[in-house]
Amino acid sequence: MDNNINGRTLAFNALLRVFEDEAYSNIAFDTIISRSEANPREVGLAAAIFYGVLERKLTLDYIISKFSKTPIKKIEPKALIILYMGIYQIIYMDRIPDSAAVNESVKLCKKQKLFSASGFINGVLRSVSRSGMPELPSKNKAQYLSIKYSFPKEIIALWQKSYGEEITEKLLESQSGRPPLCARVNTLKTNTDELIKLLADKGISAEKSKLIENAVLIENSGSLTRLAEFKKGLFHIEDISSQLCCEVLAPQKGDRVLDVCAAPGGKSVTMAEMMQNDGMILACDLYPQRLKLIEENAKKASINIIRTKLADAQNQDYGQKFQRVLCDVPCSGFGIIRRKPELRYKSVTGLDTLPDLQYLILCNAARFVADGGTLVYSTCTLNPNENGKNAERFLKEHNDFKPYDIKLDNIIRGIDEPDNQLTLFPHTNGTDGFFISAFVRK
Repeated sequence: MDNNINGRTLAFNALLRVFEDEAYSNIAFDTIISRSEANPREVGLAAAIFYGVLERKLTLDYIISKFSKTPIKKIEPKALIILYMGIYQIIYMDRIPDSAAVNESVKLCKKQKLFSASGFINGVLRSVSRSGMPELPSKNKAQYLSIKYSFPKEIIALWQKSYGEEITEKLLESQSGRPPLCARVNTLKTNTDELIKLLADKGISAEKSKLIENAVLIENSGSLTRLAEFKKGLFHIEDISSQLCCEVLAPQKGDRVLDVCAAPGGKSVTMAEMMQNDGMILACDLYPQRLKLIEENAKKASINIIRTKLADAQNQDYGQKFQRVLCDVPCSGFGIIRRKPELRYKSVTGLDTLPDLQYLILCNAARFVADGGTLVYSTCTLNPNENGKNAERFLKEHNDFKPYDIKLDNIIRGIDEPDNQLTLFPHTNGTDGFFISAFVRK
């Protein structure tokens, strides 16, 4: 490992993984960081540039188009990444002098043996430094929003149609910047106050969540997975929205619980802790390697009530009835873009067929809810076709179920919707975008 590696090189290597290998941003970054021994300052610089470039890619493309005579498609891919990084530092990182952004970009270019591109990069960056942010196109509102917030027009149009202009713009604003991490406290091993103290001893600032018990918010934390407290299972990383989903299902001590799309197991672990490790949770997934993640996370948390099962959630026979069934289905992921900014650039092709797949999983899961039992359907997306419309269709076609009202303290409802549905928006509650709906078998 290179003890002297700098933040810009780390950011470049991680961006290369995302753009060339289509790796998930969080996995790509954590992998690159874990292989280096860079100091916290350089890791912080790397994170700021890495996530900033991903968040602002369409904006950066627009800036390049205004200052480069070479079309973006003809710029060598590695040189383009360096150009993205340099422009991001000049436009968005006030604490970095423009001269440093330019000079370090040229150095990085030469380090990557892109000698023929170094003059081009130097020229473009100096032009950006002299002129600053170019004026955005104001005549076309969709294009303006797309470039300003670096979101594809298709997603913007979906949100405008679903939630209106005002909420859409607030949503777009809320998807920029790095959100705090949320840790779920393992109450089988520690408590919130003790965990906050342990983290403070490591120089990590954390505070209690105001929305939910047994959760702490952590700012500027670096890699939490390196901590001994994480490895000992004193906490796991899980956004408040996912924890609220478990709160709605409300598993009790001694219950039988089915988690039909469980990997990597965060919700199963949270529910097991809520149940005081007493009862049974059947955690299922389609892929063996993802079941191993569930088992590893349960073991780390010292939980022994989670059983795993290889299962296709569309048609699996689970063999018994359960008091609580969680159906957290695969989705478009538009609610977690602030954590995985690359998701905003994924093709929207296939979105039309996704709700039917989700509905099939929901209907199959419903077969295994015991009389009087609770069924929760959830997604981490903001798309009514995958959310409320599926929930409403389910009630229309299943007269053996009735709505189960969602009552959560301190939660702001961002839109009008039935009492058994809850759409969480980043700009209203500070959580990821998320949808929860609840039903009870008659």
